[in-house]
Amino acid sequence: MLKHRSVFTAVALAAAVVLVTGHAAMSSGSTGASASSAMLAGTAGCGKSPTLTSGTRNITTSGKNRTYILRIPANYNNNNPYRLIFGLHWLGGTMNDVDSGGSSGASWAYYGQRQLSNNTAIFVSPQGFNNGWANSGGEDVTFIDDIMRQVEADLCVDPSLRFSMGFSYGGGMSFSLACSRATVFRAVAVFSGAQLSGCSGGTQPIAYMGLHGITDSVLNISQGRTLRDRFVRNNGCTAQNPPEPGSGSRAHIVTAYSGCRAGYPVVWAAFDNGHTPGPVDGTYTENGAQTWTKGEVWKFISQFGSTTTPSPTVTPTVTPTVTPTVTPTVTPTVTPTVTPTTGPGGCAATMTTTNSWPGGFQSTVTVTAGTRAITGWTVNWTWPGGQSVSSLWNGVRSGSGANVTVRNETYNGSVAANGSTTFGFTASGSAATPTVSCSAS
Repeated sequence: MLKHRSVFTAVALAAAVVLVTGHAAMSSGSTGASASSAMLAGTAGCGKSPTLTSGTRNITTSGKNRTYILRIPANYNNNNPYRLIFGLHWLGGTMNDVDSGGSSGASWAYYGQRQLSNNTAIFVSPQGFNNGWANSGGEDVTFIDDIMRQVEADLCVDPSLRFSMGFSYGGGMSFSLACSRATVFRAVAVFSGAQLSGCSGGTQPIAYMGLHGITDSVLNISQGRTLRDRFVRNNGCTAQNPPEPGSGSRAHIVTAYSGCRAGYPVVWAAFDNGHTPGPVDGTYTENGAQTWTKGEVWKFISQFGSTTTPSPTVTPTVTPTVTPTVTPTVTPTVTPTVTPTTGPGGCAATMTTTNSWPGGFQSTVTVTAGTRAITGWTVNWTWPGGQSVSSLWNGVRSGSGANVTVRNETYNGSVAANGSTTFGFTASGSAATPTVSCSAS
């Protein structure tokens, strides 16, 4: 997948910009109806026996035959509304590259999100015309609309949990969807993108994550900052110049903007590398299997919960049968007032390795509350053999060396009695499952 530089040249980009100049400021026009239909079709497939299967699908859209790859969870349940995630290819790439993970393998499929989702999402990889996303006349936005309508009419999708992500030209197309379909998609993640596919609308808030290399010679990081700043404004975030790593540091810095409207975060990840979605800290190499970006993107999109209101339960009106009133003599039972015991409850934690590859692995940690609810948790462990956490989601990491401490995020600290929550991470080194301890507040 990462073999893109030979095909994604500055000349090709110039041609792409010429293609989109004519429609960069177009109005919603004919595609507006498609967006509304897509939103309304969200859960039409719930409860149905699906007819769609994983693999390459054909669809007629804007009078043209187009294709996309669909991936349905192995344990698909037609009564469970799933996330829907679009993975968009770069210029010269294909839907197959995104679906397979290319040279980095299955762990990098859909920018690493299919692996990390662990069968909790439906994935779609569409094919762009001429292996790009010129979006002439808005036809690529309509293409995405029509795919959603087809998929959601047959499969169970949560309409409040739709996401799009892409690298380079695919990032530009995801940005275009953020502009024109802010009420359809929950969030987008843009890897090394620029405004290449137009921006119809672009005034509404949407959760936004941008990732960009400071030495990107194909799409300068200033172009990525421009995309980001549109949604910093739209989302009401506090304007700032987030820190970025210095040249030669071979590191990355992730910044979550403050002051954003509730539910509309903006995250910026800058890294010391070039035009790539798969940078690896400490090197100038590209490796989708080892990159930190996939964990950070999963952390970003997995924070969002469903906001879809379930169908109300109808309680029928019943005319009661009237019976004579009998007043019995009753000796009342006195129920004593019990003051519940308050205070922190206990918790336990377990670590499970969910995937591994040469030089690295992925694990999930499950935190379970005891017999009383807890409002916060802290998990600790010590690595046995030089392992090191590369990226972590649904938790806040601290500690140094072999000692690791992870505390809850603001949104997952409260756990009901006997309930549980999870966080995950990727790490370098040989796979290990050390003993973990948990303390609660």
